[in-house]
Amino acid sequence: MPGRVSVSDLQKKKEQGRKITMVTSYGYSFAKLVDACGMDVILIGDSVANVVMGLKTTRTVTVDEMVHHAAAVNRGVARSLVAADLPFSAVQGGPEMVLEAARRLLNTGCDAVKIEWCDGCLEMIDRLRREDIAVMGHVGLTPQTAEETGGFKVRGKTAEAAHEIYQRALEQQTHGCFAVVLECIPDRVASVITKKLRVPTIGIGAGKECDGQVLVLDDLLGLFEDYHPKFAKRYAQLALETKRAVTAYIHDVSSASFPAKEHSFSIGDEDFEGFLGRITSA
Repeated sequence: MPGRVSVSDLQKKKEQGRKITMVTSYGYSFAKLVDACGMDVILIGDSVANVVMGLKTTRTVTVDEMVHHAAAVNRGVARSLVAADLPFSAVQGGPEMVLEAARRLLNTGCDAVKIEWCDGCLEMIDRLRREDIAVMGHVGLTPQTAEETGGFKVRGKTAEAAHEIYQRALEQQTHGCFAVVLECIPDRVASVITKKLRVPTIGIGAGKECDGQVLVLDDLLGLFEDYHPKFAKRYAQLALETKRAVTAYIHDVSSASFPAKEHSFSIGDEDFEGFLGRITSA
């Protein structure tokens, strides 16, 4: 049986020109299915705040909540490398708080953590790497700080902005990140960064020349309907299928056609008569 995907496996894929597959998921059942399909990386994203918890921003998800979902995902995974986002609350606390959060996430079975670019992130990466904790970087659109840095829109559309993203990716690599997520940047910019970096790039809205791609599973499956990012290809329409199934269930219960005999359990006649006798004598 093949072992769990490692950081070195991802590096080999880049060197060999083979694409890395990554998906964001938040619970046991889906993680188990995704793992069985042969996914390289499963990310417990802080987008759990939006997709699962119904919150407006990823900034409000706590370390405790990330640990809860990380534990659930890891119970379902046998093969994929598992990484978890370091939430905004931990990052705002500085290197020691980030280290504490990372240790808690690794204790659930995670192989790595991911940190978005922010003020002081390089110092935090250094702190994690001194403890031999594997760290994935993230540049371009960074949802945790998007409100202060121009909103949720494509980044790197000017020469200056593109160069800044390149520099940030390079610095995250230099400080020990084993891979860097490139989010919502022009495809040609992402292609250059991918060629310049020694470590793999994982694109989300960054074109096909990245070393790998990541999507939120709920977007991929068409389950999340609050909004549909341009970069998210829907491979299924499970929201529609779910509504169809639930509507059929409501109809069957209302019409008393469910549960049918095949969904029910029986008792022998003698025991049933004995049961009735006890009720009658009570």
